[in-house]
Amino acid sequence: MKIFSGNSVSTTFNLISSLLLITLFLALALSSYRREQELIIKGAVDNARAISRQIIETRDYLSRNVTKEPEQNPNLIPQVAATSIAKQLTGGSNFYVRQVSLRYRNPDNRPDSYEREILNKFKGPGQKEVWQVSKEGGKKSLRYLLPMIADQSCLACHGSYETAPGFIQERFPKDHFSYGYQVGEIIGAVSVAVPMESLYSQIRHNLKRDVIYDGIVMTIFIIITGWILHRTIITPVKKVAASISEVALTGNFSQRIELKRNDEIGELIHSYNILMSELDHKTQQRMESEERYRNFIEIAQSPIVTFMSDGKILISNQKAEKLFGLTKEELLGQCLFEFMVNGDDLKNAINDYFTAGTSDLIGTTTRQKIRDVCGRLFDVDMVISVSQSDQNQMFSAILRSVKE
Repeated sequence: MKIFSGNSVSTTFNLISSLLLITLFLALALSSYRREQELIIKGAVDNARAISRQIIETRDYLSRNVTKEPEQNPNLIPQVAATSIAKQLTGGSNFYVRQVSLRYRNPDNRPDSYEREILNKFKGPGQKEVWQVSKEGGKKSLRYLLPMIADQSCLACHGSYETAPGFIQERFPKDHFSYGYQVGEIIGAVSVAVPMESLYSQIRHNLKRDVIYDGIVMTIFIIITGWILHRTIITPVKKVAASISEVALTGNFSQRIELKRNDEIGELIHSYNILMSELDHKTQQRMESEERYRNFIEIAQSPIVTFMSDGKILISNQKAEKLFGLTKEELLGQCLFEFMVNGDDLKNAINDYFTAGTSDLIGTTTRQKIRDVCGRLFDVDMVISVSQSDQNQMFSAILRSVKE
């Protein structure tokens, strides 16, 4: 990736590992936050369910067993007593509990819009608890409703007007909508509201604390990992790279890297040392061969130059240097074709040799006209021979001056 191309391996590793760890860390933090949120909601629902069931059981118990006492003590009316018990159960907590009904007698039991919607849904088959987290007034709260189903004992006060106790008839006339319930009908519901802001605030506090602690641990991990990577991988690889650069600059293949390891880095260094040893050996052989060749051509009676396929002169003897009017240092690297009047013919002959494997100018004696450094022209008999060095074709030209 181009974003990392200009950085070192250590920096790239630290960046990539940091990005991966941060991504993983954020994913885990989000997962943890959602899990804690689900646990808190589940706990709130369980508590709301337990309170609602206790209220309904208390109401049902009073409705079945306390029949005449409410006439003298209104506090023993099942709905009133259940409401008082609910306040006792939720005292000191942030739970808001009340009983609601579409056909209420106590104005305090009038449902709000959400409770009315749920009570209407309870009229259908398969009535069961309903809960959801809603946002009201900019704050989130858990709303829970558990339906209350009328049984025979409930009909004593909520059946017909004629069978209702006298104190009920005195308070609520015959046409009041709180009469006329049937067994099994939804008479109302226990409604519980739990503010969630304080609970969510605690989750955010815990998440912030975990982010700080985990961030510190992650930073320490990256630093330690980067140090280990730099010491065990980056430094040895840099040694190899530095040695290769020095070899490229100096041509000295005698250098070796001493590092005893049995892992992949050790194999790399071992391969590097083998390569340097082989190159050093071949270089020594080439230098010895060239030295022998130089000594051989120096005693020759004719000018001799060795050149590459592009005409670049690599080796020459004193006779050739005298012929062209240049020192050895000046002659090496020059193009032989430029000293020849018909240099293009030799260049084409070399190209034909590579393509066809043979050429009229190679391996035979030909008369050529060459010029020295001063531009003087003279004729020579030239013989071109072919040799090979380090996978490259080399050509040697033996020149014999033709005197007029």
